[in-house]
Amino acid sequence: MEDVVAKYVSQKVRKTRWRPVSATALQAPEVFATGSWDNEENKVSFWSVGDFGGLSSNAEYHGEPHLLCDIQHNGDVMDMEFLDSERIVAASSTGSVTIFRHHQNNQTLSVNQKWENAHYYDPSGGNAPCTGVICNSPEIFTVGEDGRINVFTADRKEAVRTIDNADSSTLHAVTCLRTTEILTVNSIGQLKVWDFRQQGNEPSQIFSITGERIPLHCVDRHPSQQHIVATGGQDGMLSIWDVRQGSMPVSLLNAHEAELWEVHFHPSNPDHLFTCSEDGSLWHWDASNDVSERKPFLHTGGRSTTFLAHSGINQSVISAWLSSDPTKDRMEITNLFSNPTLSVNSLDVLGSCLVYGTDAECIYVKKNLFA
Repeated sequence: MEDVVAKYVSQKVRKTRWRPVSATALQAPEVFATGSWDNEENKVSFWSVGDFGGLSSNAEYHGEPHLLCDIQHNGDVMDMEFLDSERIVAASSTGSVTIFRHHQNNQTLSVNQKWENAHYYDPSGGNAPCTGVICNSPEIFTVGEDGRINVFTADRKEAVRTIDNADSSTLHAVTCLRTTEILTVNSIGQLKVWDFRQQGNEPSQIFSITGERIPLHCVDRHPSQQHIVATGGQDGMLSIWDVRQGSMPVSLLNAHEAELWEVHFHPSNPDHLFTCSEDGSLWHWDASNDVSERKPFLHTGGRSTTFLAHSGINQSVISAWLSSDPTKDRMEITNLFSNPTLSVNSLDVLGSCLVYGTDAECIYVKKNLFA
């Protein structure tokens, strides 16, 4: 585990996000942001794992992540997303949405734009937490406990568009499907697709898991095949969906023992997927072509060791995640981290580097993911 470094930060970490790098950049990501929660004073912080102390670029990280700058954040940080390489958008439990700008010349953070009452239960001031944010520059989409969807742009004080009663239940997370479409997940186990080319305030598609209405906490879209979506639920299940067909998930995968807080496809290697949970674990799901040649689909997580066969695994040219033949191949799951007493709240992956944050007031950076 020498390729993992930890930093105690004296704050519970709710979100971790790598600063985006150019698609043509060869160097590993160096800067990431964190947002805290459940502290007397919460912060958005920027960190570097770059070349400090004269280490060569090929050296292991010998030191901890280095704090570049931080700024006070009003309320818990519920979600964060980079708008570009200089600006990050933070969603607050107070219902506000703030864009912070990172000034790299003097390593400071400042408020670039703020929407105070983006989410609220009633106009008289009953603010509702803003639970999710996704950026598709120049647009910023936010969702909240109030069932509201907002569309903002950084240069406007008012929302570009608001759907006030988009959902009668809490919206927990949001992702972009295409330029004009977003997908939300809610507290009764539904996925809804919203097409902003349409004038109405109704979703264009609704998906759900039959049976119990288990809340869905997180969602991520496959980076190159936009019809493939992964969600994580309160019951720890990982679900894979194909939004082109049907209304139910393609695969339901037994995963964590408690709430699944975050799911991310690897942005450039999407046969790899990562999940983290309230049960203190962080899993790497590997559906790449060579898995069956290396080892069987064996997971070393908190549950008893099992071989899982299901409808999501096959090295089809269409996708490793969408096959109807479970016998063709198996997928490997590895538990990259285990602290059964405290939650792993957030993760982000870029290149060969993974960053994650916990309620143990620690942030971790793992490099050489595929070594």
